[in-house]
This record gives sequence, structure tokens and C-alpha cells, in this order.
Amino acid sequence: MKRSVFKRAAIQMLLSCMVVQGIFALDIEIKGKVLQSGDRAPVEFANVVLQTSDSVFVTGEVTDRQGSFVMNSVPAGDYRVIITCIGFEPQVIELEGETKNIDLKEILLEESAIEMEGVTVTASATTSKSDRKLIYPSGRQVNASTNGVDLLQQLMLPKVQVNPLQHTISLIGGGEVQYRINGVKVEIQDIIALKPADVIRIEYHDNPGLRYGNAEVVLDYIVHRPETGGNIGINSGNSPVYEWGNNYINGRINHKKSEFSVNYGVMHRNFYNMWRDNEETFTFADGSQLKRKEVGEPSHMQMLTQNLNASYSYQDGKRMFNATVRYNTNDQPHGDFKGTLINVANPADQVRMEDLSSSKYYRPAIDLYYQQNLRQDQTLVLNVVGTYNYSDNTRIYHESRDNILLTDVNNNTIGKKYSVIGEGIYEKKMGNNRISAGLKHTQSFTDNEYRNGQNFHTEMTQMESYMYAEFRGKVQKLDYTLGAGVTRSYFGQEGGEGYQNYTFNPRIVLHLALPGNSFIRLKSDIVNTAPSLSNLSDIEQTIDSLQIQRGNPNLKPYLNYRNELTYELQKGIFYANVWGMFEYQPKAIMDEKYLDGDKIVQTWDNQQSWQRLAGRSTLRVGPVKQILTMSLTGGVNHYISNGNHYNHTYTNWFGNVDVTAMYKKMMINVGIQTNWNWFYGETLNGGENIHYLMIGYRNKSLSLGAGMINPFVDNYKVENENRSQYASYKKNMYIKESSRLLVFNLTYNFSFGRTFKGEQKRLNNADNDSGVMSTGK
Repeated sequence: MKRSVFKRAAIQMLLSCMVVQGIFALDIEIKGKVLQSGDRAPVEFANVVLQTSDSVFVTGEVTDRQGSFVMNSVPAGDYRVIITCIGFEPQVIELEGETKNIDLKEILLEESAIEMEGVTVTASATTSKSDRKLIYPSGRQVNASTNGVDLLQQLMLPKVQVNPLQHTISLIGGGEVQYRINGVKVEIQDIIALKPADVIRIEYHDNPGLRYGNAEVVLDYIVHRPETGGNIGINSGNSPVYEWGNNYINGRINHKKSEFSVNYGVMHRNFYNMWRDNEETFTFADGSQLKRKEVGEPSHMQMLTQNLNASYSYQDGKRMFNATVRYNTNDQPHGDFKGTLINVANPADQVRMEDLSSSKYYRPAIDLYYQQNLRQDQTLVLNVVGTYNYSDNTRIYHESRDNILLTDVNNNTIGKKYSVIGEGIYEKKMGNNRISAGLKHTQSFTDNEYRNGQNFHTEMTQMESYMYAEFRGKVQKLDYTLGAGVTRSYFGQEGGEGYQNYTFNPRIVLHLALPGNSFIRLKSDIVNTAPSLSNLSDIEQTIDSLQIQRGNPNLKPYLNYRNELTYELQKGIFYANVWGMFEYQPKAIMDEKYLDGDKIVQTWDNQQSWQRLAGRSTLRVGPVKQILTMSLTGGVNHYISNGNHYNHTYTNWFGNVDVTAMYKKMMINVGIQTNWNWFYGETLNGGENIHYLMIGYRNKSLSLGAGMINPFVDNYKVENENRSQYASYKKNMYIKESSRLLVFNLTYNFSFGRTFKGEQKRLNNADNDSGVMSTGK
């Protein structure tokens, strides 16, 4: 009996040892050294990607100065090692049934025999063209990212600001960002839904062509497209302390040449500690002045934004069809400010103030796109977008003393806007040259109802037709782009006279490749700007007891003359970008105020001119020891605003800092953004002074993170100012909850299926202008 028990114990111990040995044998190490085949010099910054045999991303690394790389904690199995570096042919190594550590020793890369069209090659997997950069994320950057927004933050591109806690992408200095995936126009939630491992490259258009309209930057993610199967993803960020959250869910199914996708995003805010402080000075016709101070108290802000996109696409080698239905809605029942108005000359003269705003909109749209690839490198693209924009805005303003109502303002505006955008583009490639031409027409009709004691009804029609042609060529190391467009603008309002205007929009870009992985680029263009429908509306609305607001149906389009100069240098882990611009807008549409009886009227007019002289420099270093990357940006804006009855100047200095560090599965992000202020007409709109700290952990398809917005200040503040001689103000808006805001993030992605290369959609049309006039202080 004892012998039987001893035998069973021995067998169990042997099996346990075998299990333990099997467990510890699951993980292996893969290492090697990447060299040039000719002189066997080390290849630094080569991307080394490990995939399963069916092309699923596992991990990735970047070679060091000696060309070496090590991938640890790799489960035993069948793999494919892919080594890529700009200027070299890719190398693929198959590993079958590996159960022990692997030393690939010397891996030789052959120099690429293909001359790359009009590009400057750098050692950091970045290809610079005259109009864009092709950026190939490294394995380290992929490992440190949980979605497409995070991946962009890891790249630290000049001019682009990324907040990984709030999942936002913006530009230093403002401007439109267009998002695309394989050329298809998408929304920000589609970028959030991307798996970083699926991204082949990001095309960063920092100098978009004429076909992109007024876009400052185009971000096009080129990704693998599953042939079968699909994926489901969740991105969730919520605060355990306040009602603050950004949550997204997405799904995609692929079957042969078809793809179905759905994305839904919801953003909610509910704060009870928002207030403003305001100092106002009013000057009347007799020269007398009233200076009063608004002392704010904590008030309520609540907002719920939802976005739903559903798409179907079909593509083969020659054609592509894409249909997208979008439904965006925003409900903000509270945007309230409360406080006391104090007469500075007589502090005992006080009134109670309430400024309560609510707004909501819903915006369904349908986007139909067709692309046909023709013979001899020709492409034809057609795009039609239809949008309905419904908005409902209410503002209630009260001034009272001893519960006696002194001022009662109740403005309600209901807007209905219908628009259709149609566009066609033709492109042809001729060797190293390319020619493109396009025609775009926008037709919109707006039906607005204004209720403020009396009911006013306006109907407005606006049309804009734009035709352009662009040629891109190359002479030795000089890339050049020559383009020209013609714009026809029309506006008409019921019961009033309309206008018709034609403008000519030329454009030239010179891009010179310099020695040492650097270039210099000069861009000069003239852009037409049409007045917004809200400013054109011939309606009067009350602001407070002293001020009213009027639209101006006599506004005319104006031209914007822009000249930009960019210098860029990349050497090893160091990257530098220096940018300067001069902008001139004669007859710019800017705000003004004037006296009309006992009221001060706020309106808009074609003023004399507006000018901006701006400069910006960016220095990026990394990755240091494959762990640390940092980016520093600093710049200045100098504004000259010449109105018909005023002259103002303003200078704004700004700076940004981004730091990211990654070790194994842990990641830390630190970001600091100082306020980039915009001065136009007589009004200064202040930017955000924000910083954040985030730490994250990633394990395969699951990522967990925690962070804090503005951890080192006890209040969030935005400054605004108006310098009118009749009604000036200096205003500070505060949100207590936006300081030391703790946020927890969770990302989970599940996918299956194989991949293949998709076609590219080339257009990006949308209409997000509601066309209604809004009032507020």
C-alpha cells in the first residue's frame, strides 16, 4: 500500500515537473543584427516586426546603433520576421515550430534598386514628398499605442496636437483636420477604432493640394483590410469622480470584396462648477462711461454628444464604391452662467445676472462615392454628399434687483439647412509628373426662425462652384506644384438683393531636397473665403440691457494671401522643423461695434485688412535607448487688425511639450500645451492652457490606463477679450472639474481574418455649418 502511494506521488511529481518545464518553455527570445549587404555597416532604425504565419501582429522592435534588436517573451510557435527600412529591400524570415531561443545573427539588407518618385529618404522610416510625408510606424510605436489616436501621439508630428486622454486631435493655431482610412473620408471615432498593428503607414499631408479645399492637414491611415472575418473594438474613458466620459464601440465585417462597418461614439459632460468673471466698459454717445464687473458663481454645464456611422464598401482592382450614412447629434441643456454685476464707480449699485443657454442639433447625412481606375494611370472619382442640419438654440438673459426683473431677454432660434455637395476629380500620372483637375459645386438652402418677442423668418440660398487644375513635376532635386482654381459664389436672401462673385485662386509650391536628409519648401497661394450664412442673416437679437446683435446681408467674399516657408532636417534620432508664414486678408469679414441711439450694436463688415506674421519651430529627440521620445515646440503670432474704424495689434507666444516613455508593456505620456491665442477684428479668443499625465499597460488586445488632466493646477481657465471703443470686455471662464480630473481608460480589440490591400477614396466633403446666428456674452 505504501509502495503504491509512493509510486502515485512520484508520477504526480514527474508530471508536475513536465508541466512546469512546459510552462517555462513557452516563452522564447528572438534576436539578430541588421547590416547593409555591401560594407556590412549597421542599419539603424530598421523596423523589425514579428507576425504569426497568418499575418497577425505579435510584437515589434527598432534596431539600435549597432543594428541589433531583441524581442523577449515570445510564445513558442510559427512566426514570420519582417525587416524593413526606407532605402532597402524588405527581408522576410520564416520561423517554423520554434521552441528555443533564436539568434538570427547577421541579417543583410540590399539597397533598394527602385528610384522613389520625388522623395527625400530619411533613416527614421519617413518619406518626405512635396505635399506630404509617408510615415511607417515602428514596432515600438505600435506597442505603445492602443488606437489610431495614440499612434499619432507617438509619432509627434509637427503642428499636430494629440490628447490621448480625451482622444482628440487638433492643430496648433487651429484649422481643419481631415481624417481618412485608405483614402476614405472617416470621422474621429473611426480613427479611435483602428488597431495600431493594422496600420501600414500614415500619410501626413501637411501641404494638401487644391482638391482638399481649405483643409490645413490631412491624415490618411493606410491599413490592412480583412478579406474575411472582421473585428470588434471598445474604447472607453471615464472619470470616477465627475460625470465625464468618452466611450466608443465599433464593428466591422468583411466578405470577399465587401465590407460592412458600424461605429458609435458618445461623449458626456455634467459639471456644476463652471463660472465666468468679466470686466466690461461701455462708452456712450455723450462720452460718459459705465464700467461694471461681473463676479461669477458656480453654475451648471451639461452636454451629450452622439455620433453614429454605418458604411458599406465594395472594391476590386479597378473600381470602388462606398456608401456611408452618418447621424450626429448634440444636446446641451445647460450652459449656464450666474453672478452679480457691480458698478465699479458705485459698488453699492449691484444687480443679479443669469445667462442661461441651451442648444441641440441633429445632422443626418449620406455620402456616396465612386472611384474608377482607368488605363494608362488614370483615375476618375465622383462624390455626392447630402446633409440635413436641424438646430434649436435658446438663450435666456435676466438682470434683476431685489427680485424685480429689470432686463428680460428670451431668444430662440430654430434652423433648418439643406445642402448637397457634388464633386468630380480626374487624375493622370505621367512618369514622375502628375496632373489633376476637379469640379465641385455646393448648393445650400437655409430656413431659419428667430423668436425674441417677435417672430422673424428668413430664407437664404447659397451656392459655390469651384473648378481647378493642378500639375506636379520634378526637375532634378526640385519638386514643383502649379495650380489654379476659379470660384463662383452666390448668395440670396428672401426679400433682399443677392450677390454674385468670381475669384481666381492660384497656387505654387517649390520643394527642394537638400543634402543630409533635409529639405526646404516654399508655398504661396490665394484662397477665397465666403461669408457664413449666420453672419449674412438680416436679423436683430438682444444681447443684454445695453447691446444688440445684427447680421449684415451686404457682406462680400474676400481673398486670403498666404506665403509659407518650411525647413526640415532629420539626422538619426534628431528631427527639427522650422516654419514661418505671412498671411494677408484685404476686406476681411471681421466684427465691429457702433452706437445706434441708446444701444451698442455688434455686427460684421468687410474691414480694411487683417495680417498675421507667425513662426514655429519643433525639435524632436528619440527614441533614446528605445524607451524615451520627447518633442518641444515653440512659436509666436503677431496680428495686425485694421478695421474701418479701428486699428489693433497683438503678439502671442506659445509652446508645447510632449514626452512618451515605454518599457516592456508599460507606457507613460506627459503633455503640456500653452495657450495659442487668436486675434481677429477686435476680439481675442484665448486657447487652452492644458497639461496631462497618463500611464498605461498593454497586454495583447487589452489595454488599461489611468491619467489626470491638469494635475498641477486647481482650476481650468480660458481668457477672452474685446477691444471695442464702445463695449470692451476682459472675460475669464473657469471649469473646476477640468482640473485634477482623474480618468480611467480601457481598450479592447478582437479581430479575425486575413488582410489585403484596399483601394483609396480620394474625396472628403461634409457640411457642418448650421447657418444660424447665435448670441452670447
